[in-house]
Amino acid sequence: MRLKIKLKELTKRSWSVDMDYRLGKLKQVIAGWVNYYRIGYFKTKAIQIDKNIRLRLRMCIWKQWKTPVARYRALKKLGMEEWKSKTWANTRKSYARCATSFLQIAIPNNLLKKRGLVSLLDQYQLKHI
Repeated sequence: MRLKIKLKELTKRSWSVDMDYRLGKLKQVIAGWVNYYRIGYFKTKAIQIDKNIRLRLRMCIWKQWKTPVARYRALKKLGMEEWKSKTWANTRKSYARCATSFLQIAIPNNLLKKRGLVSLLDQYQLKHI
């Protein structure tokens, strides 16, 4: 599916752009694809793709924080307890493992939505005929 390929390009960890720019580009792509395919039925696919986008964005955020000190400060700023922030910041787990385990707690879906992430499912439900 070309949509998945396009979304994967926009959520690459190696693409070092500002998060607002990345979310703006994601919004454009999602709006375009939903407007084009609004007649079709792809609700279950939209749920899976949304989950994947959020996972990949959490990996990008984790990579942007880079050092354990920066990760510790960011986790503290998000309201995590001190001992959790220390242990999570110094973990040796991979980006994907961190994103699927504790970053779902630290960076919930509503925080990503507040930051500017547009949900494919929400856009689909607005436009679906």
